Amino acid sequence: MKKSYISKIVTEMPDSGIKDFFDVANTLDGAMSLGVGEPDFTTADHVRAAAIRSLEAGQTKYTDNRGTVELRAEAARYLKKFDLNYDEADEILITVGASEGIDLALRALVDPGDEVLVVEPSYVSYIPCVMMAGGVPVHLCMKEENRFRLTAKELREAITDKTKVLLLPFPSNPTGAIMELEDLEAIREILIENDIFVISDEIYAELTYGKKHVSIASLPGMYERTVVLNGFSKAFAMTGWRLGLAAGPAEVIAAMNKIHQFTIMSAGTTSQVAALEALTSPLREQEVAMMRDEYDARRKLMVAGFREMGLDVVEPEGAFYVFPSIKKTGMSSQEFCKALLDDQKVAVIPGDAFGECGDGYIRVSYAYSQENIKICLEKIAVFLEKFDLN
Repeated sequence: MKKSYISKIVTEMPDSGIKDFFDVANTLDGAMSLGVGEPDFTTADHVRAAAIRSLEAGQTKYTDNRGTVELRAEAARYLKKFDLNYDEADEILITVGASEGIDLALRALVDPGDEVLVVEPSYVSYIPCVMMAGGVPVHLCMKEENRFRLTAKELREAITDKTKVLLLPFPSNPTGAIMELEDLEAIREILIENDIFVISDEIYAELTYGKKHVSIASLPGMYERTVVLNGFSKAFAMTGWRLGLAAGPAEVIAAMNKIHQFTIMSAGTTSQVAALEALTSPLREQEVAMMRDEYDARRKLMVAGFREMGLDVVEPEGAFYVFPSIKKTGMSSQEFCKALLDDQKVAVIPGDAFGECGDGYIRVSYAYSQENIKICLEKIAVFLEKFDLN
C-alpha cells in the first residue's frame, strides 16, 4: 500500500463548510446567493486612485516586515477610536488580512497540547489554525437564549489547567452577536484569575448597530494579555486587497513578526498604500457610516422577513449576518440548505459549517443589495410554505 505524503494534521483538518457548499452552488445555473461574507460595495475611488498612483510611481519594493512606518502610525491612531493605545513602533503588525493574524497569533502563543477555547458558532478558520499550531481546540457553544454571547459561567466551566488562549470573535461571524461592556467585565476577572491570553478578532468593530463596539483590550488588566485583530476587508470594502492589522504587547507582536517575516516577508506594498489612504482620508468616517447605514437597513429587512415566515431569529447587533433557527422544519442545517438550493436555487450557509452547535441554524448574509435580499426572501418564503411553522 502506497504511503501518504500528506501531513496527518492536514489530513485530519476539516474542510471549509462554506467552500464545500459553494462548490455545489456555483455549478447550479441561475442560483442566487445570500451566503458570501463580502461587502457588495466597491473600494472607494480615492483609495483605488492612491494605489494606482503608487504603482505608476514605481512603489513596488518590499516594505518593512512589520508594515510601513506611515501605515503603522495611522493604524495606531485609528485604534484610539476604540480606546486602544498602542505604540506604532513595536506594538502594531500589518498582516495579509486578519486571517493571517489569527494564524500568527496562535502559532506565536500555542505549544503542542495547549488548550484553546474557541467560541462557537465561529469563523471557519479558527479550528484548523488551532490544529496547525499544535493546540487542542475546546468548543464553547453559545446559546440562543444568551443572544449568542459568551457568559462567565460558560467560560469558567471550560477552563482546565491546560487552557492557555481564548479566541474571542465579536462582533460575531456567523451570529451577528456582540459583547457589551458588562459582558466583557463579567469574563475579565476569570481570564486574569486563570492567566489566560485572549486573541480578540474585531474585524467587524465598525459594523455595530446602535451600540459602540467595546474591545476587551481596553479593560483594566487586559492590554497585557490580549492581541487585537482588525483590518480593512469589511468596513472599508477591501477584501481583495488582503490587508489586516494586529496590535498587542511588544513581546507577542515580535513573536508574530518572527513567523511573518519567514512565511510572508511583508504585506503587499500597493495594498498598504491603499490602506493608508483609507485611514487618512477626510471621507473615512462618512464612507464607513454610509455602508453601516445601508447594512442596517438590510439587517432590518432580513430580520423582519424571516420572522414573517415564522422562523425564530435573534436580532444581530453587529457584522452583516443573520442566523435564523430552522429547527421548526425538522431538518438539519445541511438538509435545509441543500433542499432550498434544489427547490428555489437560493444559496445560504449551513450553520454547522461554523461548528456542530450551529446545526439547526443557517447563516444568511446581508452584504447584498436590498433588491437581491427581497427576491431571495420571497423564494425562501415559498420554500417554507411546505412546513407548518406557526
